[in-house]
Amino acid sequence: MIDLRFSERELKRQRDHITQFVREQVDAAGADGVVLGLSGGIDSTLTGNLAVEALGSDDVHGLVLPATVSSEDNMSDAERVAQDLGITYDVIEIKPIIDSLLSAYPEAEGDHEAVGNARARVRAVMNYLVANHEGRVVLGTGNRSEAAVGYFTKYGDGAVDCHPIGNLYKGQVRQLARHMGVPDDLVDKTATAELWADQTDEGELGLDYETLDSILATHIDGPLSVTATARLLEVDEATVEEVRGLYEHSEHKRNAPPAPEPLD
Repeated sequence: MIDLRFSERELKRQRDHITQFVREQVDAAGADGVVLGLSGGIDSTLTGNLAVEALGSDDVHGLVLPATVSSEDNMSDAERVAQDLGITYDVIEIKPIIDSLLSAYPEAEGDHEAVGNARARVRAVMNYLVANHEGRVVLGTGNRSEAAVGYFTKYGDGAVDCHPIGNLYKGQVRQLARHMGVPDDLVDKTATAELWADQTDEGELGLDYETLDSILATHIDGPLSVTATARLLEVDEATVEEVRGLYEHSEHKRNAPPAPEPLD
């Protein structure tokens, strides 16, 4: 694998760059602060830390949105993060909303992907309900690695006003979080979107984040061919091609919905 870690100087620059970005986004919207979902995972934890550094704790509102499949540990970590940051937060159980959706359309019961994506979209609705009510913007918590392979729900966790950590690979997210003093147990915890029981990010993706980051940096974002990337990283060409496929097939998620070209 290749080393994508920042130097200490680069970590400071990234930290300053992102916090300035958050301030600019809030100012441009004429907003009174930000709302973000807190899952207990490292992405939302880092985003919360950066938001508080950018705006102060009074201007950051956290939402903890557990569903039936959410583990008590993760919800506890989410509340712990909010309390450590000194921000206002609400815990809103989304199970009744999902139950209402399935009551209206019971055919989807048992469809892990459809129901999991519905959970992500319900969370987006809650984020915007609070944000609109309070005159705030919604911060996304997605990183560069997951965006590149489409590992997010369209109009779910991808439905936000901006992506503060959207230019950081997953390993860099962990590194910057550690640099900012996030506790090691949160930095190193297993990543999971918890869209269904026992789901983990790496298990669903089929490869570890170190490998994914390296393939993205050298092949998708970098100049190397499939063969050269596989040789450099000592992985199968099929693995590189799989990542390429995920990137190409998820392009629609990263773009605005298309419309026909205007007629002359």
